[in-house]
Amino acid sequence: MIDAAPQSESTGYTEEIVRKDKNHFVHPWQLFDLFKEDGALPIERGEGCRVWDTDGNEYFDAVGGLWCNNIGLGNQEMAQVIGEQAAKMSFCSTFVDMTNAPAAELAAKLAELAPGDLNHVMYTCGGSTANDAAFRLMQFYNNARGKPDKKHIISRVHSYHGSTYVAMSIGGKPGDRSPLFDYIDDTIHHLTAPNYYREALDGESEAAFADRLVTEFEDKIVELGGADKVMAYFAEPVMGAGGVIVAPEGYNRRMWEVCQKYDILYVSDEVVTAFGRLGHWFASVDEFDVQPDIIVCAKGITSGYQPLGAAIFSSRIFDVIAEDGTGRCFTQGYTYSGHPVACAAALKNIEILEREKMFDNVKEVGPYLMEQLQTLTDLPIVGQVRGKQFMVCVEFVKDKETKALFDEDLDIGKRVANEADKRGLIVRPIVHLNIMSPPLTMTRDDVDFIVATLRDSIEAALTQLETEGHGPAN
Repeated sequence: MIDAAPQSESTGYTEEIVRKDKNHFVHPWQLFDLFKEDGALPIERGEGCRVWDTDGNEYFDAVGGLWCNNIGLGNQEMAQVIGEQAAKMSFCSTFVDMTNAPAAELAAKLAELAPGDLNHVMYTCGGSTANDAAFRLMQFYNNARGKPDKKHIISRVHSYHGSTYVAMSIGGKPGDRSPLFDYIDDTIHHLTAPNYYREALDGESEAAFADRLVTEFEDKIVELGGADKVMAYFAEPVMGAGGVIVAPEGYNRRMWEVCQKYDILYVSDEVVTAFGRLGHWFASVDEFDVQPDIIVCAKGITSGYQPLGAAIFSSRIFDVIAEDGTGRCFTQGYTYSGHPVACAAALKNIEILEREKMFDNVKEVGPYLMEQLQTLTDLPIVGQVRGKQFMVCVEFVKDKETKALFDEDLDIGKRVANEADKRGLIVRPIVHLNIMSPPLTMTRDDVDFIVATLRDSIEAALTQLETEGHGPAN
């Protein structure tokens, strides 16, 4: 049914878009009650790090779209390449024995950039489907090598791996696990998040905390039946949507070493961290000294200009599944796997990232971002500022000493984000957090604007809370 709501000559363009959006577009993570009242902010255009809404208001997008606008918005080179590829060949099936030049060229480029023997690529439409593809690949692999019982997966609480059935089951964010959805809960297990600020015991050093978590991992493997039962460990190098959790020094490497001991595949979910967010093509080896068996990526692979994801996996896996003489068929893939326009965009995106030396900018401006954000900790509701390079988070608390949180109904993160909107800054609220993942083109001047604006926004939200009788405990 088309939108039948009445229109009038006085109804403006913004009101029309908001009305149509409310009536017909079911958004990801839509809060139905609030959405009926508030609707959504209609964005009309973007350039670099900035976006404009349909009323012409300008905002600095410190969220980078959704962790993905790495080269910034409105890049004309990208627009030209996408248009030229669409005109030349807008689609080509890659099923069975057909390919296209951009898909082949990109696969070779990803194999070149990925660490170790990660020489093989499965294309998907995004990060969620890439994790699903990795899941099915590993099942195929273990069945092919005669280990049909080796199917258990271990992940972490507060991890995020996507919103498809398998990916959401692997993820461990409590707030995402609506009781109205079903999940795989017999073969997928979750460990303590490596969040020292939240999970450490009283008096526990960071080193002792890491020791405890690694022991917990190995104990869980043994409990599940060891090398004969556990298939894979899924891990974000830095946990993103779960709160930008940076693990203690050496933790990632030690978890990888446990995987090696028990013949467990290490899946590095680099949907957020790959393509420069931490200053590297891939963060697993360069930042954390971990050689994964599979890297899952999306978002920054095209800087959001086209939907594309990929699971890049090792020759060790490929040699088993593609063993000669077996007559096997790998019945996995999508209509848009290796889409020529998306792959052309990814190739141009990689060229721009490299040519413009954007990783150097991340390594230069990233520490300044963290340094300046730390100045916000003098505010009474800022419990912690954490992150790495262009991936940061501010956590709000009611009591700094006990780290007690505000009641969820107060939605402190959204209050601050709303105040930031009024001042021309977009940050991502997740209950008691504000998360930022700006384009890799961000400058020091941009950092100064973000920090000053966020300070004003936090102070305004704090005033609201105090007026309502919900001020901080100290």
